[in-house]
Amino acid sequence: MPCPGGASLPVIKISNDSSTFIFLSENDNVNSVTTTEIRCQEMSKGGLAYEVILAEPVGVPVPRRADSPEKTPSVEEIQEKLKAAEERRRSLEASKMAAIAQKMAKIEEASRIRSEQTNNFIVATKEALDAKMDSHEEKREAYINELRARLKDHLEGVEKTRLTLEQQTAEVYKAIEDKMNTAADKRDENIKKMLERLREHEEQVRKVRAGNHERFQQLESAIQDKLQQAADRRLQIEAEQREKLRNYNNKLAEVRSVITTKMEEITKDIEVKLTTAEQNREKEIQKKLDFVKKEERRAELVRQNKSARAESEAPTSG
Repeated sequence: MPCPGGASLPVIKISNDSSTFIFLSENDNVNSVTTTEIRCQEMSKGGLAYEVILAEPVGVPVPRRADSPEKTPSVEEIQEKLKAAEERRRSLEASKMAAIAQKMAKIEEASRIRSEQTNNFIVATKEALDAKMDSHEEKREAYINELRARLKDHLEGVEKTRLTLEQQTAEVYKAIEDKMNTAADKRDENIKKMLERLREHEEQVRKVRAGNHERFQQLESAIQDKLQQAADRRLQIEAEQREKLRNYNNKLAEVRSVITTKMEEITKDIEVKLTTAEQNREKEIQKKLDFVKKEERRAELVRQNKSARAESEAPTSG
């Protein structure tokens, strides 16, 4: 550090195991500078030992900064810089367009995958619905066949009962005839009893037939009701599936609309940025051209001054 009056300070150098510190004192001038080196060593815990060594000063020259002459860029250098700037701009635009193309490819891939998923969902839904309807048809046919078999068995039982009753009636008639042949005295009484029994039997048969007919009608009505309910349920399921497909298509249309809007916004933003970059580039080129024109005018003035000075010095020397 320079002292006031142009003198430098004596150097006191303090060194440790890893560091060396240099101090300057203000007592001597430049020619009589004394360097003092102080070495520090830790002797024990909590204590230090110092060693003072006197040495010759070491001059450290101060680097001088070279004067940089002002350089005026030429037209070729400006054109090269403009060309380099144009190439950088084109490279930047190419990279931006590549990024946009990559984003568009990703969007198209996402749309394709979504379309495939939609088609797969529609096919799977249709197959599941067809399988469910086929299973429902098979169950309905099996239930109808079971009801028909049960009804057939019941009718066969009724027919067997009727035949048995007719056989019993025939046997009764035969017994009556036998009794009439064997017991003439009790014929009228027995005939009355048998006729009464026959009337009761016919009444029972009529009731049984009426009850069977009513039950058959009830079974037929129940079968028709269940078939109607199955048809209504099928129509309801088909309507629900159509509504689900319609809602899915509406959501898909909304997603496509949002993607289209975002793509338009991105395109507009890129166009605005490109327009702004073009305007800034034109402004920068205009500034550089103005600077070149200014430098040319300045150079022309310098040449004119030099020529005027040369003309004014020529007569004097003559």
